[in-house]
Amino acid sequence: MDIQYLLLLQEFRESINDFLTPFMEQISLFAITYLVLIPVFVYWAIDKKKGLYIYVSYCLCCAINAIVKLTACIYRPWIRDPRVVPAGDAIHTATGYSFPSGHTTKGGIVYGGLAVTTWKKSRIFAIICIIAMLLTGFSRNYLGVHTPQDVIVALTEAALALFLAAKLFAYLGKHPEKENIFLIASFIIGWLGILYITFKPYPMDYVDGKLLVDPQKMMNDGYGDISMLISYPVARFIEKTWIKFKPTGIKNIRVIVSIIGLVPLWFMINYLQAQLDGLLGSHWGHFSYRVIFVLYCVAVYPLIIKLFGKREKA
Repeated sequence: MDIQYLLLLQEFRESINDFLTPFMEQISLFAITYLVLIPVFVYWAIDKKKGLYIYVSYCLCCAINAIVKLTACIYRPWIRDPRVVPAGDAIHTATGYSFPSGHTTKGGIVYGGLAVTTWKKSRIFAIICIIAMLLTGFSRNYLGVHTPQDVIVALTEAALALFLAAKLFAYLGKHPEKENIFLIASFIIGWLGILYITFKPYPMDYVDGKLLVDPQKMMNDGYGDISMLISYPVARFIEKTWIKFKPTGIKNIRVIVSIIGLVPLWFMINYLQAQLDGLLGSHWGHFSYRVIFVLYCVAVYPLIIKLFGKREKA
């Protein structure tokens, strides 16, 4: 049934000469590249707690998805059925195993988090975010790189991460002195996750003497996603202990400070990971890239924001 659904979408794509394919590719690409900049900007400029809530949910959800994906090891639709032909460049950008969808996970957690945190104040914006979340998931089906099950489970992961993070933030709001316990637990769980995906067995299926999927390549994203459980506790401890910054706000020129802070992130997204992969190897390159990204977002640039605030008052 899932393959038939993808073939139906494929037939529709062909009937309109791939008219919608570039749009769907951009929807998918945005979810795994620049979408994460939105909660970072919220954290820096608008509402520290809400931005951190979405970002924590993001780190948790990405790690959960990596563990599930590298445990299930389900092959992509075109490997399962050669009739499925992915659209455009999707076959080259769709790395890793199929289940669950990483693009949908990232889109679901950020769009979903924005919808949750703005539902009471801006119902229209929240609904737009929900539509964007569902469209991201549909784009993965439309492009032929994920089955409906991949998307549904990814959205379920996002909902679970948002729920768990909300419960955690509510608990820590009443017991802030317990936060270090959760930070230490996250740090330990992150390293256990790295050990798990490194040493667990993977399927080694060959066709005509060629390995269908190389698990070493599939672990790259896992190293990056799980590393956020390791780097976030360090960054958060540094920020809450020594930095304690306040968001810049969006009603005066100080918001420019937050906007400027996004520029290095743009360069990191487009260039840093490839450089680190070449220097450290793909596993630890992905790992180090995410560590640097998280530290910058949660602690390093907030320090710059705080220093700018002090200089402005002087």
